[in-house]
Amino acid sequence: MSDGNTLRIKRSITIRAVVTPAWKEEAERELSNGIATTDQQLAQLEQEGQQVVSEVRRQSANPLDPRVQDQVAQVQQQVAAKRAELEEQKRNLLQQQAQVRDLEMDQIVEQGQLDSFCDIKVGDNLVSKMQVSVVVRDGVIESIEQG
Repeated sequence: MSDGNTLRIKRSITIRAVVTPAWKEEAERELSNGIATTDQQLAQLEQEGQQVVSEVRRQSANPLDPRVQDQVAQVQQQVAAKRAELEEQKRNLLQQQAQVRDLEMDQIVEQGQLDSFCDIKVGDNLVSKMQVSVVVRDGVIESIEQG
């Protein structure tokens, strides 16, 4: 909406959380679930990769044929690339889990962002209008900080 004097704009609001025992427990649970999911994906990847290789070899008249060996090598290469990606994901989750454990109570950490709208007009400080954060403690808004 613009009437010549004001303009409505979209902005990102930073959500910052106060570290509490409940917040830490929830963060660790989410990270543990992510690690378990990644482990399941790794196991499934290995199993599916072996099944595809077995199927390629089974369908071939001569499993030692160089074309068959090339197909097997391609499958193994794809599995290895996906495995490396999942292992990196797991390393990141483990690192985040260690960081969460090291956080001190009442420390404030960034938890995410959400979008909102605000009205601006001539004379407003745009930087101040754009720099907004909400501090929450166990899901309850404790403060709204601007500028």
